[in-house]
Amino acid sequence: MSFQITLQPGGQTFEAASDQTILEAALQAGLLLPYSCRDGACGACKGKVLSGELDRGLYSEGALSPADRDAGYALFCRARACSDLMLEARNVTRAGDIPVKKLPCRVQKLELAAPDVMIIELKLPASEAFQFRAGQYIDILLADGQRRSFSIANAPHDAGRLELHVRRIDGGRFTGHVFEGMKEKEILRFEGPLGSFWLREDSQRPIVLVAGGTGFAPIKGMVEHAIHVGLQRPITLYWGARNAAGVYMDTLARDWAAMLSGFRYIPVLSEAKDEAWDGRRGLVHEAVLADFADLSGHEVYVCGAPAMVDAARQAFVGTRGLPEGAFHADAFTFANAAS
Repeated sequence: MSFQITLQPGGQTFEAASDQTILEAALQAGLLLPYSCRDGACGACKGKVLSGELDRGLYSEGALSPADRDAGYALFCRARACSDLMLEARNVTRAGDIPVKKLPCRVQKLELAAPDVMIIELKLPASEAFQFRAGQYIDILLADGQRRSFSIANAPHDAGRLELHVRRIDGGRFTGHVFEGMKEKEILRFEGPLGSFWLREDSQRPIVLVAGGTGFAPIKGMVEHAIHVGLQRPITLYWGARNAAGVYMDTLARDWAAMLSGFRYIPVLSEAKDEAWDGRRGLVHEAVLADFADLSGHEVYVCGAPAMVDAARQAFVGTRGLPEGAFHADAFTFANAAS
């Protein structure tokens, strides 16, 4: 059985089968709703049910709180229609001319950037053009059909290769292989580009970038793209980690100030008690709050753990006046974080 979905305020309509999520049906219809994790953990796809019935599915309470649910909100990556629906969805666009592809790739280089961070450089087929927007991600396709999502850490103009930043996860099947068994020249398959987390270039708002750990990966792609196109908007980057080893490309981030006018970089360490660290300390989103009394005229991009993304959203939108539509986020999840 299929149901008609209508989106407001744009008035777009599409059909959704009862076994499809709202997001899957929208993407199939060529409509790009905001989304990231597709696992009910990040909240990027949250929207309001104006009329009709749906099954909200499994999700993380950090992404959809009881108060959100009581107010009529749902996560479109998990929800399925049970009737015709009218939904409120922000920042809906038509899918552009960048196709999602499944391609092979070859591991060209492995670099241990920190004790628990491996940088993988993937060589793409010369015969197959691959396009993406700065900040998007790919899914590595495993032999048994499972997927592992990783942000693209290089800029689109450097599209003959893909750079991934992989953090080791205890018990992680794929990350364990990356650190213990992966060799150069190994062949992988991936699907992409995916996600609606990318640098919006049609705005004049100053930009605040907030990265937690390897959430630096898509932020790096955004900054390198901004440098390549000569973006003239002020950019402030906050990179949070537990210790100094966690800001594993600190020198590169500092060098960007000389390449991009109006760029500032602020590393923030949360557990640097025993280190000779004279920089900022604490939680990274709290450093932003300390520096910005008003974010109403800014655009913010946040990438990291779901708890950090959720705390940043609540604080920036709730106490600093950031418009909901100017908050762009990508939350890193592992296996199935929904509950």
